[in-house]
Amino acid sequence: MVRCIAVDDEPLALDIIADYIAKVPGLSLVASTTNAIEALEMVQKGEVDLAFLDVQMPELTGIQFLKIINGKCDVILTTAYPQYALDGYELNVVDYLLKPIAFDRFYRSVQKVLGSRVAKTQVPPVPAQGDTVDFIFVKTEHKIQRVDLEDILYIEGLKDYISIYTSAERIITLQNMKKMEEILPGNRFVRVHRSYIVALDKIASIERGRILIGDKIIPVGETYRDAFFKYIGDRNG
Repeated sequence: MVRCIAVDDEPLALDIIADYIAKVPGLSLVASTTNAIEALEMVQKGEVDLAFLDVQMPELTGIQFLKIINGKCDVILTTAYPQYALDGYELNVVDYLLKPIAFDRFYRSVQKVLGSRVAKTQVPPVPAQGDTVDFIFVKTEHKIQRVDLEDILYIEGLKDYISIYTSAERIITLQNMKKMEEILPGNRFVRVHRSYIVALDKIASIERGRILIGDKIIPVGETYRDAFFKYIGDRNG
């Protein structure tokens, strides 16, 4: 749950933010205040994950607030004055919401925070030796999806994401091949190319450095060739 604080010198603006936060799963409002100093203390104590911060406030401006907290929590600026946007982005705010704030714009903004936090934990840790794992979780565009290892045919790495091909669908997720290779059990999956990991039990045939899985032909890369064929040979006794 992302702990949120709303900071604004206008009570009506606070009510709107509080109402919007209540509508979004994964967000929790821990405080709503017109007192920027009070909010600053909460952030510095580590009690806040995300601050909705007005720019123009009497005791402390939003820009001053940002400089003091120095990245201790994510910040989304809220203001009626677009000229402050550049200052905010230079201080690494998540987003800049211009009042009056529509809910759909608010929702898109907080998804950046939720998506970033999920991405950091989207794949479970590598199981301890002796443990068994039958599935993984990956983050797709709108959800975290369970993928049963038994269903995976092969995995293809692309520029900024990977595609997991299963017996039923193609699942696209932000991940890198090295991390996926570490997560998958080595007795069931093997990397055969810079761009491919294959499920060993889904290989139909291997001929001239090419693997056939279903109707997909997957090349065995030079870097992986010796290790792959040694692995196959060892499994054949």
